[in-house]
Amino acid sequence: MTAAHLDPARKHDFVFLIEAVDSNPNGDPDNGGIPRTDPITGQGLITDVAIKRKIRNTVAVINSVENKAGFEIYVEAGTALNAQHERAYADTATDKQSAQAWMCRTFFDVRMFGAVMTTGKRDKQAGRVQGPVQIGFARSVDPVTPLDVGITRVTPTRQEDVDAWNDTNVKPDSKNKGKETEMGSKHVVPYGLYKGTGHFSAPLAQKTGVTSDDLAAFWRAFTLMFEHDRAAARAGLALRGLYVFTHDDAFGRAPSHMLFDRIAVKPRGDASARSFADYGTVEVRDTDLPPGVTLASLLPDS
Repeated sequence: MTAAHLDPARKHDFVFLIEAVDSNPNGDPDNGGIPRTDPITGQGLITDVAIKRKIRNTVAVINSVENKAGFEIYVEAGTALNAQHERAYADTATDKQSAQAWMCRTFFDVRMFGAVMTTGKRDKQAGRVQGPVQIGFARSVDPVTPLDVGITRVTPTRQEDVDAWNDTNVKPDSKNKGKETEMGSKHVVPYGLYKGTGHFSAPLAQKTGVTSDDLAAFWRAFTLMFEHDRAAARAGLALRGLYVFTHDDAFGRAPSHMLFDRIAVKPRGDASARSFADYGTVEVRDTDLPPGVTLASLLPDS
């Protein structure tokens, strides 16, 4: 029997908790890569785009080993979107509708997240797909304190700087002296616990052809998305909770916001937290769920 949270014919609403320790969970490119924050409250933010990027990357990593048909990634680094559309027509597609169906069959992220495929040549487009999975911004429980950490590299980038530095004929205080090292920086938050929410629409899933295997791949990628995305400024990212509310029909038995309130982390009111244990126990109210709604925790220790 298929587990309830793997049934694409049901509505699912989910809550997730992301922990950042001395890491940058989502840098703002318009602000020098500094961790995103709400300027009014000081709370940290992680965009839906950042989360979906990690899910896409994880599905791609898994599929590079398992090599299952239909689990390619549409929005992938180094590949032009228009080239993806043209693949559909080079295979079996003859018009926009058949091209869209081909894209849904071929690409995991088109089936799950949707896509706007209206670029490129007029006769090689695939229309617009509304995906069944929608993820909101994650917001930290308390304010965070972004840090700009200076770092030094022992060698400069340009050979000219090395030559000028070693040239004894150039005075040490000259602007042409070159340099021996280069400075840089890393942007991190010492600690942040972020809560986010998401939704799965069964009617939209039927349109894009989502299967139980797709949902299994999605939840698997969600739980693993930080494990294969490590970097110096992302070494301390971890998924601390993934809670899935499943309805017994396609349209839902209770408003999602009421379900989300059942997963609560008590704020400390400041930015002093430095570990998950500082927040105590996550409150999970699952004893009086609305009729037709079940709750599954997909992390054993959450």
